[in-house]
Amino acid sequence: MVRSLKNPKKAKRKNKGAKKGEGSSSSSSDTVPSLPAKAEKSSWNLIGIFKLSNISGKRRELVPDKTGDENSDMGSDSDSDEEGEEAGSGTPVLQLRKVFHEGCVNRIRAMTQNPHIVASWGDTGHVQIQHPALRKKKQTENTVWDFSSHLNALAESESDLSHGASAVSNQAPLVKFGGHKDEGYAIDWSPLVPGRLVSGDCKNCIHLWEPTSGTTWNIDANPFIGHTASVEDLQWSPTEPSVFASCSVDGTIGIWDIRLGKSPATTIKAHKADVNVISWNMLASCMLASGCDDGTFSIRDLRLLKEGDAVVAHFEYHKHPITSIEWSPHEASTMAVSSSDNQLTIWDLSLERDEEEEAEFKAKMKEQVNAPTDLPPQLLFVHQGQKDLKELHWHSQIPGMVVSTAADGFNILMPSNIENAIPANNAS
Repeated sequence: MVRSLKNPKKAKRKNKGAKKGEGSSSSSSDTVPSLPAKAEKSSWNLIGIFKLSNISGKRRELVPDKTGDENSDMGSDSDSDEEGEEAGSGTPVLQLRKVFHEGCVNRIRAMTQNPHIVASWGDTGHVQIQHPALRKKKQTENTVWDFSSHLNALAESESDLSHGASAVSNQAPLVKFGGHKDEGYAIDWSPLVPGRLVSGDCKNCIHLWEPTSGTTWNIDANPFIGHTASVEDLQWSPTEPSVFASCSVDGTIGIWDIRLGKSPATTIKAHKADVNVISWNMLASCMLASGCDDGTFSIRDLRLLKEGDAVVAHFEYHKHPITSIEWSPHEASTMAVSSSDNQLTIWDLSLERDEEEEAEFKAKMKEQVNAPTDLPPQLLFVHQGQKDLKELHWHSQIPGMVVSTAADGFNILMPSNIENAIPANNAS
């Protein structure tokens, strides 16, 4: 849901960016109830902390076995169920804790090195850092936050969704920064320097947060300025601790080095429309992906910037704005993309069309294959069924698993054509 706004341009920004909670669904297709992106009442704005355990699923063959009788499929499912039971399958268990948040949560990110420390962007124009070990203190203008009790309760509990789901805790943020001139959506923790953070707003300003201790920051009041419109996303380099990338409604991507002043080291004219999201490849640090408001997304090899055109791949499959894009942390050539067309797609850039393999597949199917001829060979998997997809993330520990958020719930999925298995101890 998006609240009505008088300013049409800001309404567009709200619709694109009123994004994130945390969570997932119980399977590749089922969803669980979730809160709207923008609560109808300010008291309903909150952060959800989810624990999903007992994840299981069935892997289906690409070509169904039709050699047996009509009950062959049922027998196959029965075998799968028995195997799943041995591995501890059954109904997934979802547990939820709620913490009040001042204003709508535009985006939320956990520190790479210390995931219990979380930064959130709110539509109040404040960036907040929440620390679960913060002790309760006398309430002032903000509510009091203490995530430790929630994390401990989730770690120890084996109950279902209903346990503790109705109560909303009031807790104070560890830090509250109001130096931005407007609300924003861009925020990212450094994967190399614990506690280093950048935040960008809708007024084209980017602020650098430098940690002074485990729980305090020096926030530079003098912003990085190089874009001429809203900063939509930020990504730190996976290999250079002083370098980060930004993208903007002005259609450009900026590459910044915090040692070289407040202007971008390089500006790239990336797309013909708003650049909504970017992702820096953690396994191949020369590769940067970007998603556009016109539905296209591109991959650039940053080593080719000096030669001019650094685009090594450009896709026009999606017809509506790209809302999220992320490289796989386990496969350097694989990425996931979500769009306002209600599709989540998985791509493998190493794939090429193989006409002989296609012919063998058609022969094996023993029936007419009405596959579209214009699909890119790199398109590995399409997931549908969610409405108003906002964000996706690869599971950091289970290869091939993706978590996606949408206006109507959360999904956890594993593409059937990616050969990965769920570990026996599958709590997450």
